[in-house]
Amino acid sequence: MLENEHHRLLKRQLKKSGLNNLDNPKVIMFLNMVNDAYKSFDNDVNHLEHILEESSKELFVKNQKLSSERDKTENKLSNIVDNVIGVIFETDLDGNYTFLNNAWVKYSGIPLDQAIGRNFQDFLYIENIDGNKKFQQVFGERKKYIKFIFKNKTEDGKIMWFEARAKLIYDDHGNPLKYIGTIVDVTNLKNIEIELKKASEAEDAFLSTMSHEIRTPLNAVTGLANILLMEDYLPKQEENLKALKYSGEHLLGLINNLLDFNKIKSGVVQVVEKDFNLDYFLENIKSHFVLRIKEKGLKFSVIKEKDVPKSIIGDKLKLTQIIKNLLSNSLKFTEKGSIILRVRNKKINKSLVKIEFIVEDTGIGISKSRQKSIFESFMQANSETSMKYGGTGLGLSISRKLLNLQNSDINVKSTLGKGAKFSFVIEYKISKELNGFEPDMIKMQPNYEPLSINILVAEDNKMNILVLRRFLENWKVNFEIVENGKEVLKALEKSKVNFELILMDLQMPELNGYETTKIIRKMDDQIIANIPIIALTAFAQTDIKEKTEQYKMDGFMGKPFNPVELYSLLKSYCKSTV
Repeated sequence: MLENEHHRLLKRQLKKSGLNNLDNPKVIMFLNMVNDAYKSFDNDVNHLEHILEESSKELFVKNQKLSSERDKTENKLSNIVDNVIGVIFETDLDGNYTFLNNAWVKYSGIPLDQAIGRNFQDFLYIENIDGNKKFQQVFGERKKYIKFIFKNKTEDGKIMWFEARAKLIYDDHGNPLKYIGTIVDVTNLKNIEIELKKASEAEDAFLSTMSHEIRTPLNAVTGLANILLMEDYLPKQEENLKALKYSGEHLLGLINNLLDFNKIKSGVVQVVEKDFNLDYFLENIKSHFVLRIKEKGLKFSVIKEKDVPKSIIGDKLKLTQIIKNLLSNSLKFTEKGSIILRVRNKKINKSLVKIEFIVEDTGIGISKSRQKSIFESFMQANSETSMKYGGTGLGLSISRKLLNLQNSDINVKSTLGKGAKFSFVIEYKISKELNGFEPDMIKMQPNYEPLSINILVAEDNKMNILVLRRFLENWKVNFEIVENGKEVLKALEKSKVNFELILMDLQMPELNGYETTKIIRKMDDQIIANIPIIALTAFAQTDIKEKTEQYKMDGFMGKPFNPVELYSLLKSYCKSTV
């Protein structure tokens, strides 16, 4: 037993210690116990070795399986990435490509090995970035998210548009690491956007042109109405002349609003708040409708409650359009009975008042199922209504949008065959002008004093010339009228009169107002080069202001001419009255 390999060291130690007495029972027992312990340990080691060997075999098999699955997954992922329609890319923090999928080759035509490691700026021209964005705006300042659109020309000359998106990736310690993103073909969407923009621009051009064409004859209508009111007329003609003047001026306001209506969605149209007298406003409304309503044999009442303030601050023109749309609607659909316009005070404090306007009629009414659809553009209650009564179906839609601009809305209560009631509430500021304002319908013409001023008028429309000539003659103005830009330049060169002001029409044959002004401003004669020039235009003011400033004009006057504004303009350039 002591010869056992496991006991050699123990045997030597026993000899050294003088305990090498094999006949001692206790020593024999101790050695047997040690021997058993070694045997047990050997068995445990063998058992563990067997377990480890079996586990190693099992781990090897699983490792082989995982490796196979990993390879399959990587192949699947690689196939997915390479077959994605858009480009998937990865760059370092400086924009150098570290990964690109096969879609890159499809769209760029550049092999992957020639793109990896190069900067995105090597493949993207700044002039192709939509919105005039610069490279610094695209990848600069370690942006967390990047998004921009750019165009690229293919080998066959086709223009394609792409949207690039990227996200900044961080490491485990929160430090910026790289960008991962996509480049997607958005050509169809971009082309639709471009076409819509062209259509919008064409629509704006059409509306602007139609505005000009409508304003030109309208200028004659309102101008001649003003001239007739300035001259002698029969007493019984006064009411008709006032109605003619007011209707023409309101039609001009409607044209302006219709042009602006097209821009409501873009937020361009604004509420213009001015002081106005509510009593005079309602009187004007009544004067506009009273004759038409009487012709149909209807009763018409305008009822304003006593606690409604007389003078308020708000958008008078938009309120006029809304109420006239509602009254015109009632007049159209009411054959007998009455139409009532009520004005109520809903809430008042020191500086603000909520005013409710109600238009009520005894007309054909609106079914409950159609009360929502009547506010849609170009919609009426039904096709029979459109056939019988006519109209575009645009009035209520315009009214609702104009009210929405003023944080309000329109309500309707109606029963088919029993009339309709439309109402809305607008909050106004209370004006400090306690005496109110003199109404247009009451004071149609101020007392004009003769003016001492020499002006040159450039206007090619015969009716506009007639109106301007009559105004200027009534005000004793010294003037000369020419019909195009070339005649303006000749008049400035040859006339013995020192003109103090030029009224310049913008749309003239041969040489328009803009080009004529440009030539005048570059003349060597500084007195002529600096003559004040006021543009005469039938286009919307919002479209003309920037351009007149660009050509160094001193202002603009809209057509049809408002005699009060025209007179005030001439007087401001006049050294003295006669």
